[in-house]
Amino acid sequence: MSRTPRDRDQEGRARSARPRDGLGRPLPYGAEGVPRQPEGLTRAPAETLAEAQRLLDAGMPFHAHEVFEDAWKTGPAEERDLWQGLAQLAVGLTHAARGNAPGGARLLRRGADRVTGPGPAPRARAYGIDVDGLARWARALADRTDLAGQVIDATAEAPRLRRE
Repeated sequence: MSRTPRDRDQEGRARSARPRDGLGRPLPYGAEGVPRQPEGLTRAPAETLAEAQRLLDAGMPFHAHEVFEDAWKTGPAEERDLWQGLAQLAVGLTHAARGNAPGGARLLRRGADRVTGPGPAPRARAYGIDVDGLARWARALADRTDLAGQVIDATAEAPRLRRE
């Protein structure tokens, strides 16, 4: 059995070059996918939140997760739990929209617990993030996903990150 060589990035790490759909699922080579998020960007918190909200509103929570991932990898250590929690919420929405109800519900609850924790919550509130509203949204969506076990519409379920 012959194997196709793995795609590699410039540093030689395995990195799929296949295009992806709005939920981050790989598409066949040559297919039309959505543009990927550049990796390793350092953004101000307001920029991170605005870009993630744009992606969530467009039904692309997987890509919003990547924006939050950059924030936790490039930001200050004391903000890691906040950005990881927001990333878990986005990837939980991704899994629920892909039809993985148990995984989606688990990640939504984990993200809600993380962003409401004693470390992340005060910083999140300072950035205008609606911590309590996000936690209610995530837990309610997790409960509905667990009960219904059906694929959800990521665009219709997009959360509001900031207080309006």
